[in-house]
Amino acid sequence: MRTIRIHVDQPLATGQQITLPTQAGEHVARVLRMQPGDPVVLFAGDAPMEFDATLSGVGKREVVALVGEGRALANESPLGLTLAQGVARGEKMDLIVQKATELGIARIVPLITERSEVKLDAARAEKRLLHWRAVAASACEQSGRAVVPVIEPAIALNAWLGALGEGGPMRLALLPEGTKRPAELGLAGAALIAIGPEGGFGERDRAALAGAGFTGLKLGPRILRTETAGLAAIAMLQALYGDV
Repeated sequence: MRTIRIHVDQPLATGQQITLPTQAGEHVARVLRMQPGDPVVLFAGDAPMEFDATLSGVGKREVVALVGEGRALANESPLGLTLAQGVARGEKMDLIVQKATELGIARIVPLITERSEVKLDAARAEKRLLHWRAVAASACEQSGRAVVPVIEPAIALNAWLGALGEGGPMRLALLPEGTKRPAELGLAGAALIAIGPEGGFGERDRAALAGAGFTGLKLGPRILRTETAGLAAIAMLQALYGDV
């Protein structure tokens, strides 16, 4: 039987009665047609922990579950990878968020860069942020993760670089002229991976990245699209140094 996993953005405890989020409740009741007594799995998204639960009430307006025993999961990557992604157009950004989550990313920072084609005012930026967080939560439900990656508000590249400070994780930027191959990095612990938008990083972006200590990373002889580049980099680093 298929396991139904549901992200609930609040603390969970054994014995607790909890009302499922509206969208999840509608899916359980109307699409899956589940009934009281049916099992689900719940996770809060802030720790590698999930809970067995049983539906105790399935109504038109709300679905309630009784939280059962919890268990720790051991499927989080040993690498603390941050994907700093130039905001891509349309569904490309959704794809990036979804697949990066499945691959074990810890944090995603949407970047506004010199060549960014996506323009976000305050209202649209907030709407997109909530949407991307929902995409990440859904990807966790599907992939078996219980920790939802942190997705930061969109930020200008220079502002993000200025906030990094000294030291910290290895800094990598995917560039056509990059010279470092993934197998040469000797990565341990954590890394920042910067990916340009459609059209790549501009000259000012590249200078800013170099000034902030980013090493040019090269994945191969072909130029990858923005929706491919970050995912390929994450997969390679996970295979070489992580848990893939």
